[in-house]
Amino acid sequence: MILVREVFQLKIGKAKDAKALWKEAVELGKKYNHPMGRALTDLTGNYYTFVMESTHKSLAEWEKSGTESSGAEDWGKWYAKFAPLIDGGHREIFTIVD
Repeated sequence: MILVREVFQLKIGKAKDAKALWKEAVELGKKYNHPMGRALTDLTGNYYTFVMESTHKSLAEWEKSGTESSGAEDWGKWYAKFAPLIDGGHREIFTIVD
């Protein structure tokens, strides 16, 4: 099992907008069988950090789920709304140790 974290630094004051868009992303994830997992926001550390966290059976499964949905028009429309909220970010991928 792997854990994938998409870690975003949001522009100041954009956390509320990101949370609203997260709800839309969850619905799109259901439509495209792309597990969205959960969203996290900062309590300490860098301000306006927004994390999208998901688990997958393998790297191959994660890649497949992203490939199948990434070209969809409604994902593109969603991303066009989310991208202006972002100042930067990075991805973290971990192996889950039982």
